[in-house]
Parts: sequence; structure tokens; C-alpha cells
Amino acid sequence: MNLLIKNGRVIDPGNGIDKIADILIKNGKIAQIGRNLKARGRTLQAEGMLVVPGLIDIHTHLREPGREDEETILSGSKAALAGGFTTICVMPNTNPCTDNKTVVRFIYDRAKQANLCNILPIAAITKKRKGEELTEFGELIEAGAVGFSDDGNSISDSRIMRRALEYSKIFAQPLILHCEDTELSAGGVVNEGYLSANLGLPGIPKQAEEIIVGRDLMLAELTGAKIHLAHVSTAGSVELVKTAKKKGIKVTCETCPQYFMLTENAVKDFDTNNKVNPPLREEKDNQAIRKGLFDETIDVIASDHAPHSAEEKEKDFLAAPFGMIGLETTLPLSLALVDRRFSLSKVIAKLTINPAKILGIDKGTLGIGRGADIT
Repeated sequence: MNLLIKNGRVIDPGNGIDKIADILIKNGKIAQIGRNLKARGRTLQAEGMLVVPGLIDIHTHLREPGREDEETILSGSKAALAGGFTTICVMPNTNPCTDNKTVVRFIYDRAKQANLCNILPIAAITKKRKGEELTEFGELIEAGAVGFSDDGNSISDSRIMRRALEYSKIFAQPLILHCEDTELSAGGVVNEGYLSANLGLPGIPKQAEEIIVGRDLMLAELTGAKIHLAHVSTAGSVELVKTAKKKGIKVTCETCPQYFMLTENAVKDFDTNNKVNPPLREEKDNQAIRKGLFDETIDVIASDHAPHSAEEKEKDFLAAPFGMIGLETTLPLSLALVDRRFSLSKVIAKLTINPAKILGIDKGTLGIGRGADIT
């Protein structure tokens, strides 16, 4: 079957393309890119529209297995497509945790049944995400895991973290790291500062993130392994990553729209929909995140999509869970960044080719002969 996409603005940062063009798709693969193409079959007029590689979300939380009342692989796939994502990487904080090949295969089976988008499992670094014993990296990779993370938990034991980095280097798989000193953040629900004191809510200091960012960067330098830092939220973290990159440390990082579009003021009315971890920060952190995106310190924009049931989010602020939805809003919020300093192509790169390179997956571009993952 043929599909001809006509007269769209084709932006493919991985191949340096930004032009008005047609794309011919044959049997699910890109057959030709050019002007004035003709072919039998269905034609889609894309004049005035953007045509880009299928978006990739490197950081998604679906709740299957275990909390299907909050999100299933099917409902998450629908949300992904609605937001322009054709590939999502799902974090291991399910029940049971993605720490064995059986759960990895379960995710692939459910994704195949949904048959809507590519769903790639991120396996746990440690068993049950407890930070005590490493999972079987080789077995999980063989089953189809594309990376490793204990997201939601930080690995507090530096010896375990070092071993994980050494293993990740052997297997050439990325570690996606949640950076939080949980002893320092314990009990906190919002950013620590004037607002937290004014609201009477326990705060999470920025240093709770930055201490572990610094430690993990030093361990990456020690081991020579690659690390990817999840949901960077503070000016201090951005500066640490920038300095590390200048030193040649193999680090990439992501942020999420809530950290460049919202500040801690979004929780001043105790709105639990804006209760996230890391918490929303101050305006100066917001500005530093934007600057980090502009100057390429921050490589990826991720959704950190983390749905919860209405009943849970309707609890009081202290009891409500962390997390907000993001698959359907990440692209439009990211496009709001576009200005003279930050081109549309650079924004699209952070949602396509950059996450693909970090994960080592053959996606994120519109090359001839490639699968037609197109947004």
C-alpha cells in the first residue's frame, strides 16, 4: 500500500533537512523524499503542517502490570499517539517491577496487542528497585530491554552505583538515573524555600538533586561509563552537567516541560496535579533549564508521563502521589520554546534523533528505506 504525504514542511534534524517536500511511503517504509512526487494510492495533503520523524519519549510511566486502574499499555499508547509520540520507553516502577525477562516479554506482548506505537521497556538497575543487588543485565537485554533505570528511586549505595556503571559499559546500554538524596528529601513534597514555609509544607531542597548529580558524574568519570540524567530541574544541576561535558565526561540529560513552563507557584493553591518529583522549582531554575536547552547542555525533552487515579490525586497535598500526565502536552509545550535563539529543528532534535542516539535505537530520522515512523 502506498501513502504520499504532499507539501509538508519536512524537518529531520538527524539528516539536516528543513524544507517543503513530499514523502512517499511504500509498504510501511520511506521510499522517496522530494518535490512533486506522484504515486498511486492514498494522498495526504500536508500543506501548512510539520512532518517530522516519529517522536520518541525516553521517559514514560505506564502502570501495567499492577495498576491498570491508572493506565494500561493500550491507554498509554493512545495518549502517546495523540501527543505525536510513535515510540515510548516505559519505566520499570510497575508491580511487579521490570527486573526480570518475564515482565519485559509481558510488556512486548501487551504492546503487540495494542498495536499502536513502539513500546520499549527500560529494565530496573537493581532487583525490585531496592538499590541492593544488580539485575541480570545480559538476560534483560536479550529479552528486549533498551536501557536501565531505578527511576523513582535513587541508588544510594555508591558501590552499587559504581558496579552498575561498570556493567552498563560492558553491555553498552544506557543508565537513566533518578538523582535524589532521599535522606535529604525525606518527607518533602514541594521545593524548599519561602513558598514551602508559607504553605506549611515540608520542602525538598535543590541540593537533594544536585548532590547525587555530582556523585553520579564523578562515578561516570571514574568508570568511563555513559550516564543519562533524568528530569533535571535545578540551575545547579544544569551547571554541573555543563562543567562535566566540558571535562569530557560521558553524560547526557533530559528535562521535562514542567521544569521550563511551570514554577513552584503552580502549587500555591495546593493543586495536587502539580505535585511532581523532582518538585517544581523557582523562576531562576526555570530560566536555567531553558538556557540549558538552548546551549545544548540538556539533550532531551521527555514527558515523565506519570498518571494516577482521580481518587488518589484528590487526596490532601501531603498524601497525594507525585506525578502528572505529559504524553499529550509535551510537544505543544516544547514548541512554545521556539524563538530566534532556539530553532524548530533544535526542538525536534530533542524529541527525535537525540533520544534515539542515547538509546542506540534505529529511529529518529526519515532516511530512505527506514520504517515510516512519522509525526
